Amino acid sequence: MLLIGIPTIITLAEQSWTTEAGSHGPIVIATGAWLIWHQGLLRSPVTPGPRQSWPAYLLIGFALASWIFGRAYDLLLLEGSGFYGAFLAMVALRVGWRRIFSNLFPFSYLAFLIPIPGWVLDYVTAPLQQLVSISASSLLSMLGYPVFREGVVITVAQYQLLVEEACAGMNSLMGLMSVSMFYIYLLHRASWKHAALLALCIIPIAVVVNIIRVSILILLTYHYGDAVAQGFMHATTGMLLFAVALSLMVLTDKLLRMLLGSAKVRI
Repeated sequence: MLLIGIPTIITLAEQSWTTEAGSHGPIVIATGAWLIWHQGLLRSPVTPGPRQSWPAYLLIGFALASWIFGRAYDLLLLEGSGFYGAFLAMVALRVGWRRIFSNLFPFSYLAFLIPIPGWVLDYVTAPLQQLVSISASSLLSMLGYPVFREGVVITVAQYQLLVEEACAGMNSLMGLMSVSMFYIYLLHRASWKHAALLALCIIPIAVVVNIIRVSILILLTYHYGDAVAQGFMHATTGMLLFAVALSLMVLTDKLLRMLLGSAKVRI
C-alpha cells in the first residue's frame, strides 16, 4: 500500500489538490483516516475464510491493473480508483468484508479522494451553471443594474463576464458535499432520517451561495473594474462563501432539530 499509495498521493497533491475541484482532498484524507482510527475499524484482525479471501484477491488484481494503467498514461481517475480498490481489498483481508459493510460510511467517504474527470463535472454541473447565471443576472437587473445575459456570458456596462464552472463555484460542490457528509455522519449517524434531510439540502445551499458569489463578482466588475473582480477578490469570495455555505448547513441542521424536535413531525 505504501509503494502505490505514496506516489498516488504525491500526484494528487500536484495535479488535483491545487485546483478548486480537488481542494477538498487533504481534508478528506485527514478526516477519513481519523474516522477509521477513532472507531478502531482496523483493530482486532480476523482470519478470513476462502469465501472472503478470493473476492479480495480478485479486487487487488483489478485494482493493481487499473493503478498501473492510470500511472503509465497519467489518468488520475484510474490511478486513484486503483489505489482505493487496493486499500479496500487489504482492509477486507485484515478485518473481513462484514466490518466494511457494517461501517460503510468511513470507507466510502474516502472515495471522495478519487478525482472526477473534468468532462463529467461539466456535464453534471452545466444545468446548475445555467441556473446560477440566470438567477444572478435577473437579480441584478431587478435592482436596476445594466445586466444582459446570453447563455453563460453576462454583460454589465462595458464588461463581459464568462460564468465558468469555477467562477460559478460548481467545482467546489464536491468539497462542500464531502465536508457536509462528514459533519452529518458525526452528528446524525443514529438518525438516518435527519441525515437524509440534511443531505438533500447540500445542493440548494451550494446553488444559493454561488448565486451570491457571481452577483458579488458582477457588482465588483461594474463598480471597480475587471482587474479587481478577477484579481485577489475572485479567490477571496470563493473561500468566504465556502465558509458561508458550511455555516448555512449548520444553521439548517439547527432549524431542522427545532422543527422536528418541537413539532415531533413524523417522516
